[in-house]
Amino acid sequence: MAANNFTFLEKDFPSLALLGAKAEEYVFSDSNASLIKTGMLCENIINIIFSINHLTAPSKEEDSFAGRAKILSYKGYLSNNLKTIVDRIRQMRNKAAHEGFASIAVAKVMLSAVHGFSQWFMLVYGDKDYKPEKYIEPVEQTIATSVVTTSVIQQDKDNKFEEKLIQEDLDKAKKVTAPSQSELKKRTIRAENQRPKNEAETRIIIDSQLRAVGWETDTETLRYSKGTRPQKGRNIAIAEWPTNPVTTKNKGNCYADYALFIGEKLYAFVEAKSMDKDIPSVIDDQCKDYSSNVRDEDKDYVIDTYGPYQVPFTFATNGRPYLKDYEQKSGIWFLDFRATNNAPKALRGWISPIGLQELLENRVEAGMERLKAEPLDVLLDKSGLNLRTYQVDAIKAVEDRINAGQDKILVSMATGTGKTRTILGLIYRVLKANRFKRILYLVDRTSLGEQTADVFKDVELEDYQTLDKIYNINKLDDSCIEKATKVQVATVQSMVKRILYYVDSENSNPMPGVNDFDLVIIDEAHRGYILDKEMTEEEALYSNQLDYQSKYRSVVDYFNGVKVALTATPALHTVSIFGEPVYNYSYRQAVLDGYLVDFDAPHIIKTKLSINGINYAKGEDINVYDPKTGELNVFNLPDEMNFDVEQFNRTVITRSFNETVLKEISNDISPLFSDFRGKTLIYAVNDAHADMIVDILKEIYTAQGIDDDAIVKITGKSYDGNKKKIQHAIKKFKNEEFPSIVVTVDLLTTGIDVPKINKLVFLRCVKSRILYEQMLGRATRLCPDIGKDHFEIYDAVGATTALADVSTMKPVVVSPKEKFTDLAGKVKNTEDEKELDYLRGQIEAKLQRKVKHMDEKAKETFSSLSGGIGPNEFFEKIKNCKDTKEFKAILLEHDSLLQKLDALKGKDNSPVVISDKKDELEEHSRAYGEKYSTPEDYLEAFNKYIKENKDKIAMLNLVYTRPSNLTRQGLKDLINILETEHFTKQQLMSAIKTVNKSDAEISADITTIIRNIALGEPLISHEDKIKSAFKKILSAHVFDQNEKAWLEKFEKYLLSDQETVLTVDVLDEDPRFKNIGGFKRIDGYFNNNLGNYFKELNNYIFNENGITQ
Repeated sequence: MAANNFTFLEKDFPSLALLGAKAEEYVFSDSNASLIKTGMLCENIINIIFSINHLTAPSKEEDSFAGRAKILSYKGYLSNNLKTIVDRIRQMRNKAAHEGFASIAVAKVMLSAVHGFSQWFMLVYGDKDYKPEKYIEPVEQTIATSVVTTSVIQQDKDNKFEEKLIQEDLDKAKKVTAPSQSELKKRTIRAENQRPKNEAETRIIIDSQLRAVGWETDTETLRYSKGTRPQKGRNIAIAEWPTNPVTTKNKGNCYADYALFIGEKLYAFVEAKSMDKDIPSVIDDQCKDYSSNVRDEDKDYVIDTYGPYQVPFTFATNGRPYLKDYEQKSGIWFLDFRATNNAPKALRGWISPIGLQELLENRVEAGMERLKAEPLDVLLDKSGLNLRTYQVDAIKAVEDRINAGQDKILVSMATGTGKTRTILGLIYRVLKANRFKRILYLVDRTSLGEQTADVFKDVELEDYQTLDKIYNINKLDDSCIEKATKVQVATVQSMVKRILYYVDSENSNPMPGVNDFDLVIIDEAHRGYILDKEMTEEEALYSNQLDYQSKYRSVVDYFNGVKVALTATPALHTVSIFGEPVYNYSYRQAVLDGYLVDFDAPHIIKTKLSINGINYAKGEDINVYDPKTGELNVFNLPDEMNFDVEQFNRTVITRSFNETVLKEISNDISPLFSDFRGKTLIYAVNDAHADMIVDILKEIYTAQGIDDDAIVKITGKSYDGNKKKIQHAIKKFKNEEFPSIVVTVDLLTTGIDVPKINKLVFLRCVKSRILYEQMLGRATRLCPDIGKDHFEIYDAVGATTALADVSTMKPVVVSPKEKFTDLAGKVKNTEDEKELDYLRGQIEAKLQRKVKHMDEKAKETFSSLSGGIGPNEFFEKIKNCKDTKEFKAILLEHDSLLQKLDALKGKDNSPVVISDKKDELEEHSRAYGEKYSTPEDYLEAFNKYIKENKDKIAMLNLVYTRPSNLTRQGLKDLINILETEHFTKQQLMSAIKTVNKSDAEISADITTIIRNIALGEPLISHEDKIKSAFKKILSAHVFDQNEKAWLEKFEKYLLSDQETVLTVDVLDEDPRFKNIGGFKRIDGYFNNNLGNYFKELNNYIFNENGITQ
């Protein structure tokens, strides 16, 4: 006799072969029993997979067919498509077992589906040489089984033998050595991609996908041939819908695989193909044919006509998930017939009934015009949103890009500058103009979502109405999208669950369709993304795309609307996804504008252990904590073991280090009176480390009688992970006196707004620039209540030093102790545009901080000294200077004010702590520059650098040997190289002045500084050097009046920029000379001898002391 479809299982898994044979045997004679046996076969495959991989038994609640399948899916043992097929087989088995359901048609579909699943299982876990064969659909009364199986079926009417085989296969599976993860992964993906797929699997997958977004779908029961017709109030995907013949060759009706009806109106046809078929050609062929051949008796269902087409939309799919590199073979292809220039495009999911209806109604062009016409007054209204100028500029920049057709937009605004409030303004405008119908606001943490919802609830817009009073807003717990819903606040995690891990069941809320949200706003967009990798053909077969794409990005890319991403810290991968920011408001600018506070140079805390590390000798006994068992074990070291500060509190627990650091910091930080002294946030390595810090701090402060509630830990594990209690603790930290010191791990690193934080403590090494800047961002917000004009950083682990080179957040006031008189003096003594611009920024930032700290008496004194101008008005006057010339003029006009400004005092809320405690502190210093703790170290490092690199960097070698040969571009390149190493002229001069204990104001150029440090040449000011050189050349030659005039112009040129050299090339490159003829013309004035004069002049400039080069 011919073999049945499941004989390939007999050798390795006889129980599965028997269950398959029974399911096939009963299709026509007892379809109910066939469905039950099909389900049993599928369930036992799931159980065997569990056993072969030696997976931990599920909890009691999860230990079921559904629970085990779910676990295998989460762990990556089942793909989404396989999970869909397993779920459908399970649902039909349950329906047959519990409701007595029977259907030959359904039984045939489920049998075909479980056969495909069995083939996949065999390819992954069975005979390596197994080659799948095509499924043969059973025909009534001709089912042929093997002799052995037939006799077994007849003899096993009480299922005893079946039960015995099932147990034996399970026992055998438990003894199998589990394949390695890499091998299993390769086999799993290869099996799913390379085995032949049958139509039943494709239909089950497509049915499930359509059901997920809200369509009523069942290919076998909701069919035209079974009497299913459109009905009011129902959204039905009716299978096998007839159309007129599409060609003369068709003798009867043609049939579209699905017709999508909303109520009694036909919205789209769907053509489903097997998984190995290309899809776009189907759109051009069958989809267009069906859409232009609706039968006359169905005309009442037609909404309108669109050229030759009687439906507005059409879809084609083969059930495969969207793969960017294989668009032709994946995704759901869609075509809008309403405009002739519309092209088919691939979607990452289905459009829901609401989405399809709204797509038909939506008029994007009209919305764009309404948005352009919408006045900006509501954004600036003092009694309403009251946005700042830069926030309005950000909204305008986003709207301009939206109207230009850009669908991915990045906005960069420094932490604390009001991104949420800005986006609230954008949301209100686009909804009011009806430019977008529904907005998804994505956050990555529940606390951020609740904070956003609070803004929507509390901030008034027009007529004292808040956003949630004007529009229907779904909060974090609301997952059901209705037509009236205008904004959905959701976490990425919840959307991952709803989209990537959707469970198809009667109790499930529909998952969002791809256009249910036509605007997606992604807060803190720097988090969660990884870059797509290019997929080779081999990788497409052997790898799962989820390996190449983060789930975060998968959720964002799923929706085909406009995406607006917000971040304070644009990362490379963020920019690669969304493009360069369309608007950028930096931390520096926010400080200068007075909207954020600056930070002083970090307190660097060093201890013996942090300097020398923790070292154990060979043969020494160490205590090792095992987190799995909770036991403390003693081990004798076979070799020496060393830990540096980066490993503290990670791989080595050192309470002594933490105690020493915290005792020192406690001298500066008091938990009392946080309403005017501010609050402290401490960053720990992990939850256990946070507990240790809290314990140590309580020991320190309890002796001072400080309330126990003043110091708490707030992490994701606080209060047993209870989100409401954690959120309540965060609100207490923000609004109440206690806690005033909070220890966190990463829960409070992003997006949390507690303005009273004015001290940050790093007990955790940080290697990510983005995370570091987010951590700093917790303390940048203004807080007039505590007189906050800056914040302090305490660094015990080298975090600030490690990231100094790459961080974009640097102190705006580089030297907080530098006086206004010093800065004013520098302004007087320079005409250099760059230096004046730098000094302007320093004075603005320093004045901004000073003004915030002034009390009323200080403000009154200021006005008297300034001739009646208040401090805020004076700040605005400087800030709004059109150029450095005007800036300098204003400072010279108010020189007497600047001379006395340092003496103006305001309130001093700094705590004074008196302690006689002894500790092992090694060093507490303020960081000099960014890498060096003292000016001596800085100059020594510079000397070492130039000596080590003089033969490697050509321009540096010229400074040593032949400075007169330097070119303008070469000197610029050298300056750029030195600046990347943090060696700048200004810092070097400052260090030299400090080391020499000199009050003399000398402004030397970089070449003079290098030769002074490296060769011991005198330190001569740039001005003196240039003037002396020109005196010498004028004395050495007789020049006519024209030549003297040109030499005077050259002298002014060199005096105007300390880093300028004079060469033939300069006259052809610098616009001041190039525009009047360049070197050739000017050389004519000097009888073609100007080149020689330049060489002589440069020799005078670079050989002032007479040393031969």
